[in-house]
Amino acid sequence: MAGMVSGRGCSKIRGPQIRELLDSKHSVLFDCDGVIWNGETVVTGAPEVVTLLKRHGKSVFFVTNNCTRPRATYVTKFSRLGFADVAEEDIFSSAYCSAAYLRDVAKVQGKVYVIGCQAVVQELREAGVSIVEEDVDSQTGTIYDYPLDPDVRAVLVGYDEKFNFVKLAKASCYLQNPECLFLATDPDPWHPLRGGRITPGSGSLMAAVETASSRTATVIGKPSCFMFDCIASQFGLDPARSLMVGDRLETDILFGAKCGLDTLLTLTGVSTMEEAQEYKDSQDPQRKDFVPDYVVDTISDFIEAYEEKENEG
Repeated sequence: MAGMVSGRGCSKIRGPQIRELLDSKHSVLFDCDGVIWNGETVVTGAPEVVTLLKRHGKSVFFVTNNCTRPRATYVTKFSRLGFADVAEEDIFSSAYCSAAYLRDVAKVQGKVYVIGCQAVVQELREAGVSIVEEDVDSQTGTIYDYPLDPDVRAVLVGYDEKFNFVKLAKASCYLQNPECLFLATDPDPWHPLRGGRITPGSGSLMAAVETASSRTATVIGKPSCFMFDCIASQFGLDPARSLMVGDRLETDILFGAKCGLDTLLTLTGVSTMEEAQEYKDSQDPQRKDFVPDYVVDTISDFIEAYEEKENEG
């Protein structure tokens, strides 16, 4: 594109450059946490950005590794934070995509043993995927006090605040069968909380199960390409005409790069411009896919870009 620097350029863009980039795209994919909102606080201008993009004929999707909400609850949150036109089919969470993978790709015949929160369980049930129904949130006794279900054909690991030794042991036992699938909703190691605290993410629980079972999980969420394939199969997206907007270099930006999308880092979340520059300057070729094509301070910069265009008109 004229006037644009691409090829993992890590270029800070504003105004006309943002407009030129957006004009070249049919679809925009947003991460949520750190891009659209931070916790329960909406990023300034984000609702207006989504409305503006749709008004200009863009397809807008939300791809999140956060598996703690089913899609219906995400719609409620979008509405509560002032988004007027976000539908359930616009949202692709790692919980929803994990259920879709088990149903449509793996076509699992049998039950799934789930380490995960209620949202993961709900998405599996709505997809018609059979799960092991039990309650081991409150651990008592030993692994011998918990029978193994002979019908288990897959283990799915997601975010679980009630993760315990028995869950780890049972998952490891099921995975001794090499025919048992091992999936994880996402690889995120941690999530930021208020006051500078963090909470362990699905990736840390996945790592525990991987270590205990000597197995490697198939990751469904970003940076795996399955999330994009899931959207593309339903809406016919062209990677070359799609833009991935995220705040985390190792998941969002890598996801976009692996799927053939242009990538844009927004500085309202986890990763910084300095970290992006370090990856760009690295001599390790594997780190180059962590480098965004473009960088903005916030997605509200999109508003200024369109306002300039309308003023020119």
